[in-house]
Amino acid sequence: MVEKSVEVLTSEPGDPGISQSLSSDAATDTETVLAEVLAHVVGVEQVSVDSHFFDDLGANSLVMAQFCARVRKRADLPSVSMKDIYRHPTIRDLATALSNVASSAVESSAPPPAEVVKPVSTPQYLLCGTLQLLFFLGYTFLTGLVTARGFEWISDGSGPIGIYLRSALFGSAAFFGLCIFPIAAKWILIGRWKPVEFPVWSLAYLRFWIVRVLVHANPMIFFVGNPLYVLYLRALGARIGKNVTILSRTLPVCTDLFTVGAGTVIRKDSFFLCYRAHAGRIQTGRVTLGRDVFIGEKTVLDIDTSMGDGAQLGHTSALYSGQAVPDGQRWHGSPAQRTEVDYVRIPPAECGTLRRAGFGLATLLQLFFLYIPLALGGLYMLLTLVPALSSRLGPGSAEITSPALYIDALVLSFVLFFGFLVVGLALLFTVPRLMNLMIKPDTVYPLYGFHYATQRALARMTNLKFFKWLLGDSSFIVHYLRGLGYDLSKVEQTGSNFGTELAHETPFLTSVGSGTMIADGISIMNADFTSTSFRVSRVSIGQRNFIGNNIAYPTEARTGENCLLATKVMVPIDGEVRKGVGLLGSPCFEIPRSVERDGRFDHLRTGEAFRRSLAAKNRYNMRSIVFFLFVRWLHVCMLTLLGLAAVDLYGVFGNVMIATYTALSLGFTVVYLVLVERGIAAFRALQPRLCSIYDPYFWWHERLWKVPDEYLEIFNGTPFKNLIWRMLGVRIGSKVFDDGCYLTERTLTRIGDNCTLNAGSKIQCHSQEDGTFKSDRSTIGDGCTIGIGAHVHYGVTMGDGAVLDADSFLMKGEEIPQHARWGGNPATEMRDAPYQPAAVSAVAKQRS
Repeated sequence: MVEKSVEVLTSEPGDPGISQSLSSDAATDTETVLAEVLAHVVGVEQVSVDSHFFDDLGANSLVMAQFCARVRKRADLPSVSMKDIYRHPTIRDLATALSNVASSAVESSAPPPAEVVKPVSTPQYLLCGTLQLLFFLGYTFLTGLVTARGFEWISDGSGPIGIYLRSALFGSAAFFGLCIFPIAAKWILIGRWKPVEFPVWSLAYLRFWIVRVLVHANPMIFFVGNPLYVLYLRALGARIGKNVTILSRTLPVCTDLFTVGAGTVIRKDSFFLCYRAHAGRIQTGRVTLGRDVFIGEKTVLDIDTSMGDGAQLGHTSALYSGQAVPDGQRWHGSPAQRTEVDYVRIPPAECGTLRRAGFGLATLLQLFFLYIPLALGGLYMLLTLVPALSSRLGPGSAEITSPALYIDALVLSFVLFFGFLVVGLALLFTVPRLMNLMIKPDTVYPLYGFHYATQRALARMTNLKFFKWLLGDSSFIVHYLRGLGYDLSKVEQTGSNFGTELAHETPFLTSVGSGTMIADGISIMNADFTSTSFRVSRVSIGQRNFIGNNIAYPTEARTGENCLLATKVMVPIDGEVRKGVGLLGSPCFEIPRSVERDGRFDHLRTGEAFRRSLAAKNRYNMRSIVFFLFVRWLHVCMLTLLGLAAVDLYGVFGNVMIATYTALSLGFTVVYLVLVERGIAAFRALQPRLCSIYDPYFWWHERLWKVPDEYLEIFNGTPFKNLIWRMLGVRIGSKVFDDGCYLTERTLTRIGDNCTLNAGSKIQCHSQEDGTFKSDRSTIGDGCTIGIGAHVHYGVTMGDGAVLDADSFLMKGEEIPQHARWGGNPATEMRDAPYQPAAVSAVAKQRS
């Protein structure tokens, strides 16, 4: 979970380098005022207008963020952003640049009208949560009833053939039922989606939430990248043309508002939900894509956006509400802007309707006659052949107070859990290597054939999260990645070369140079796609790089050695190869690479001190690995114990035990993992820190990141998510709507009342760059909105009612004034009146 900042400090305030830079007087009033503000921030008497902020004055990005915040509070000065600071790194250059936009700034000096969140009443909030809980319990009871009846019917089969046939029939019927149920619920509860707006926690929201949960929980999510997935979206009301390929697992919810022309391809990790949460209300809107459109990886399409025929949107980009890309144009960036870069880098291939239909049919045949019968039949055989289980299926089953129950749970969970570890590693290090022999690099293959199926299976297997979570942020992840097939050259081991979250299309075409550190959330784009073809190619990351959070790294990346890639940066695929620089933003621009303040820990990175520190970190990380294996196994053991007890009590309470088991398992998981995390922290809040990654404090902090938290996603959009955040130590206000935000340091985060947090957003209260760890508090004021896919860094303050737009990156130390609207990567003030979605306009028209 290690991050990425763009720290550019060269010396501390008060160092000799600063006093030597103070000399000439400012030449204009703007320069004079700016120089006075900067001198006050850095703690000196005067500042030369020609002194470089970073090289001469020894400032860093945190100091300059404070400078920008103070300038924005001055009525006699134009607004300044961090992007301005990096592009114009002296007072004279900055004043000149600001004077060139002064006239337009005066015209738009008044901020857009504030959108005040209207809080719902406490009874309505509690009623919504209660009804959500009742729906969950009812759904689990229904699925439990069907499952129990199905296994009873399977058990009546005679011999292996009878068991197989009944498993195939019941499993196929259950699969169709799980797929059809969300479709029926959508048409019954909603009908056709229209551009509308309604408050969260209302009855209208409850209907919306039920449909969203059912659509996201259906088994068709496993068919992403398959023609069957497109057919399913059509059944939900989406208007999708022929030969469309969708590789993103983020399903659109308001499907009737989703229109895609023929021949379009949408790459993975893209958001096109057709709704957003804003200022305490859900707004639905259209996303319209023409024919032969290309959508890059890690993109966000806000509501009321469109792209014409043949248009392209590059990776790490976003279309803000109201943006429209004309026919044939290429756009990238956040918010998107026109570019000449061509993101479609491979030719099409022959891939007609017959090929797609055959691939879909073959998938169904494998599912119905292989995977489902083996899964259900195998589970039945496990229940009947394992003594610990079979003894409980008959009339003479053991009581729940029997010691045999606990012994059976211990033995069974131990065998299953550690058997998975051994067998899983053996399969991961062998089977993908055989599959890789069938795919040639740099060869264009048609979609939906043998090579495509092999590549998809290889990617799924080698991206298994468990081992990366277990071994990441330690020296042991290097050996695991080599076992998968990564080319890591001569590794300069740091003990934190890779984080816990990284993804790839194939490990066998991934090279990482010596001395490079990669943080969490990198997606290595070894594959290129069109709507008819794909190709895998080698991705080579140079030596001595630092790569930050949440980055898509493409095959033709134009970055070489000794680069710093900041959080959410758009890695360029055009122009000269960048070396020895930092890159920030989308589209990216250059910033200083060196971080001299971090150099205070250089003595710990070489020689005998480094060897001792690395050995100590490895020992600590090994203890963490053993500890979390025990934590995971104990969790599995307790769930096994609950399962065995449910089997024992099934004869007394019947089908209700299955629903009870599901609810108790979820409740136990929450309480158990919350106690694990709070126990590691000794139930105390974190404090801001600046230290080396070889400081024992950092090793302890890394241990906190390893506490499993996948269960949090289940509670998105419910009041229970806020309750869990409080249990984890977050200082969170009342009636916060959290649709899928992630908080890395819970006790360093404060969230005010009635805030709105969108899907895919993240509040990260730390960074770790080139071996230096920094953390600080972040404060989100009352009534704030954080958009879809937005990333908030550490040391940030958002004033009450502030809005951070979709896919934005709010840099460390930034201060957003009350009721201001910011957006972009990096985020800056957006003073133009915001686009009013069609849903809002329709409501306003009705009221008038």
